[in-house]
Amino acid sequence: MSKPHSDSKNKPGRRWREPGFLLPAVEALIIQAAAFMLLYVGCLAVDASAGWQMTLGVAALLQGAVAAIITWWRGLPLWWLPIQFLFPIALLFAHAMALSPLVYFVLFILFVLIYWAPFRTRVPLYLSGRPVWEAVAAFFPEDAAVQFVDIGSGIGGLSLYLADRFPKATVTGIELAPFPWLISWLRARFSGSRAQFIWGDYANVDLAQFDIVFTFLSPAAMPSLWIKALSDMRQDSLLLSYEFIIPGAKPDIVIYPALGGAPLYGWRIPQNF
Repeated sequence: MSKPHSDSKNKPGRRWREPGFLLPAVEALIIQAAAFMLLYVGCLAVDASAGWQMTLGVAALLQGAVAAIITWWRGLPLWWLPIQFLFPIALLFAHAMALSPLVYFVLFILFVLIYWAPFRTRVPLYLSGRPVWEAVAAFFPEDAAVQFVDIGSGIGGLSLYLADRFPKATVTGIELAPFPWLISWLRARFSGSRAQFIWGDYANVDLAQFDIVFTFLSPAAMPSLWIKALSDMRQDSLLLSYEFIIPGAKPDIVIYPALGGAPLYGWRIPQNF
């Protein structure tokens, strides 16, 4: 058996991160608070020694730069760097626009409905396209009653496509984020699709009932997904992952749905051990 593992080699100048120490979003917020305090103390020192008061624009740029540097040192994924740098600047612009508090409340509710699940699971909302759908469909026998599940089904495009194309198949989508799940459920209801959409966490679903399991998650989710698959899935059932590979598990299948695009990986579940 190939077991999930993480690369323990340190990158120069960056701390090695023990998985699961803190949610990245929480750590990023703590870093912003630390950058603010450092900048505030620095401003007081400069004002006391030289009598120079920093403008809000300069302060926002400096706080963003300090937060980005700390973020890099802490070893968060590199895409956090521009977020950390731009966050104070965005706050300054939002303050300058003087919008009604109701606008911010509505935006907050909307972001919670869409991104609460990614905040918890570190799995963003990714949408696959028609080339991926067709590549997945190639694993379906035309007349077989295949049991299929899309983990992290988003707004339901893949599941709706497969349910329409394979009338004998049972197609299920599982989505943790409330708003995308609601969209997928409404699409199935109003289109008369046989696809079923479950609002919940795939960790609470027994994967043994499925012949094919498809995922389009994130690198952070792949080790736990592999453990769940080995625990639940039947021998010779198929686990598919678009773009993201399972660390330490050599795929049995690697295909490219679109020219120059990301790969679709597949693993046949080995015999129980």
